[in-house]
Amino acid sequence: MQEEEEEEYVLIDLDGVADIHIPPNAPYALSGLDTLNPILVIDNKIKLIGEYEETVGTCLVFNETDAAPVVHEETGSSEGNLFAGKCIVDPKSPGKQVNPIARLHKVLKFRQFSEAVIEDATDNQANKPS
Repeated sequence: MQEEEEEEYVLIDLDGVADIHIPPNAPYALSGLDTLNPILVIDNKIKLIGEYEETVGTCLVFNETDAAPVVHEETGSSEGNLFAGKCIVDPKSPGKQVNPIARLHKVLKFRQFSEAVIEDATDNQANKPS
């Protein structure tokens, strides 16, 4: 019997680096997704280190698409209805349609990579009892 691999979606959170200018359409490389601290390199200049956080409950991810307006056609006798045979667009109808696309159980939060992070990680490894 073959086991099916379960897809896992992860949200990449860049709020921790909001003060860094990331050029639009900049090339990026994301590595180490199967490690505790994945690395994100943007435009071969910006290096970020990530850390997974479990979500509380399930986060849903939605996409938004343009939706056709809802059109109502008036019916009834033409004598009593000035709009008979005309189409009326509902102004209260939303112009966007939202659809769920994935469920998340983890968020990958990034912060700027620095030498201090490397030193902290090596110090923590060196100080662990064997």
